Amino acid sequence: MKELFLPPELSCEIGEIYQSMATAYDEVAQTIALTCTGCPDNCCDSYFLHYTYCEWAYLWEGIRMLDDARLDRIMQRSRDYVEQSRQMIAQGQRPQIMCPLNEEGLCSVYSHRLMICRTHGVPAALTRPDGQHLRFPGCFRCQEIVRKEYAVESEAPAMDRTVLY
Repeated sequence: MKELFLPPELSCEIGEIYQSMATAYDEVAQTIALTCTGCPDNCCDSYFLHYTYCEWAYLWEGIRMLDDARLDRIMQRSRDYVEQSRQMIAQGQRPQIMCPLNEEGLCSVYSHRLMICRTHGVPAALTRPDGQHLRFPGCFRCQEIVRKEYAVESEAPAMDRTVLY
């Protein structure tokens, strides 16, 4: 995707929304005792396709802050990622490739990462504009905790994403 730019006021608003997401995520994660520490999985190799233009533009803000050497490494990994993804999709496989922004287990642009990177993990709920209520179970580790601690999955706390979108 081509580089996008945000007006400063929109960038500030997205930063505030992302801070609200972090607070909501932390509340649910602490309540169910979910932590990523020591997890054998890495969500950074998940193949997510749902992003908004505002998210991409905010991500680009973070990318533009990187030094040239780091940016060059990320761009090369990005080209490799696209090529590998195309090959896997052509073979009918869902890609599972490390995100090009990940360096030694950490996001290179952590403060500017996408929404899914901020919300994936904990149980979540969302009410669509048409009124349909959706519930997401969280990552596999979260699902294991919920199965052990709650008689019914719907009794587990969930992060309400509706107010954040």
